[in-house]
Amino acid sequence: MIRLEYFTNKDYDRLINWVESARFMMKWGGPGFTFPLTKEQLDEYTEETNEVGSSRYVYNVVYTKTEEVIGHVSLGKIDYFHGIARVGKVLVSPNARGKGFTKYVMEEALTVAFDELNLHRVSLGVFDNNQPAVKAYESFGFVKEGLLRDARRFGEEYWDLWEMSLLEDEWRTIQNRRNNNESI
Repeated sequence: MIRLEYFTNKDYDRLINWVESARFMMKWGGPGFTFPLTKEQLDEYTEETNEVGSSRYVYNVVYTKTEEVIGHVSLGKIDYFHGIARVGKVLVSPNARGKGFTKYVMEEALTVAFDELNLHRVSLGVFDNNQPAVKAYESFGFVKEGLLRDARRFGEEYWDLWEMSLLEDEWRTIQNRRNNNESI
């Protein structure tokens, strides 16, 4: 269905075009980026990535049926000693939204984290005002660990941020259920 390929500077324009507003930018990129997204910001984001032992891997999401790039995802803050990472920058292209691709993006990113990098724990942060994303992550097995109240400011509003995580044994249980066609 999909595969992950490394994101490079030749992919910048596509990603820049997908980030349509400052509000969208905050939900996708958090405080690490400012709107409008620029090539300079992406240069910094992709610095020292995608090499064996990197602390961050940044990917395009390719729909294998059409070979079209339909999304973006990253694994960052990788700590190999403790076996932890953070999934982030999950984005499905405007023309592919609402078609269930986020599930496959997360599955591929977690396969890299747990099966290729042999990590133990993957975390993420998601704003409480992004309920579709919160529900998607919960349905995939992520557990809410805590709510960071007024964690980020956007204009005159403050947004709460859910911290969520998934452990390797939870991932394996979910994968076994899926492989045995059990409901999750």
